[in-house]
Amino acid sequence: MASPKTLHAMFVEELQDLYDAEHQIVEALPDMQKAATNRELTSAFKDHLSQTEQHISRLEQVFESLGETPKRKACKGMKGLLTEGKEIVKEVNDKETLDAALIASAQKVEHYEISAYGTLRTWAQTMGHDKEAQILEQTLNEESRTDVRLSQIAESRVNAKAR
Repeated sequence: MASPKTLHAMFVEELQDLYDAEHQIVEALPDMQKAATNRELTSAFKDHLSQTEQHISRLEQVFESLGETPKRKACKGMKGLLTEGKEIVKEVNDKETLDAALIASAQKVEHYEISAYGTLRTWAQTMGHDKEAQILEQTLNEESRTDVRLSQIAESRVNAKAR
């Protein structure tokens, strides 16, 4: 595949990458929820699964608004982050430590998404796609709130119990 030559082409390619990333997250979150033992963490993963399904719908809105067909481009970065998370579940035996590690893994995913949504929002603004920028901003804000929630769970309860 040839490299995109315009900001619009890069924008669409990055949308496709993020679209795939969100689908990968939908597939991974039930396992993370099942592995977690802290009730608040389990609830956070459950809530974020619902949000992530909405994120996919919003990305589809952006594609359609641009006259593009929603399409997935393999997101290798997200695949790597999620693979690391799966390895943690297999390697950590202490449940409190596992919860702390799951939070760390989930926050890596959130930071990846925050970066991606922030970039796409800014590119949309630059190209005058104000409606699309607002849609992306909404998801960016949700991703940021999820990151804060995970930090609060870690700092107030989980990390102190980990060994």
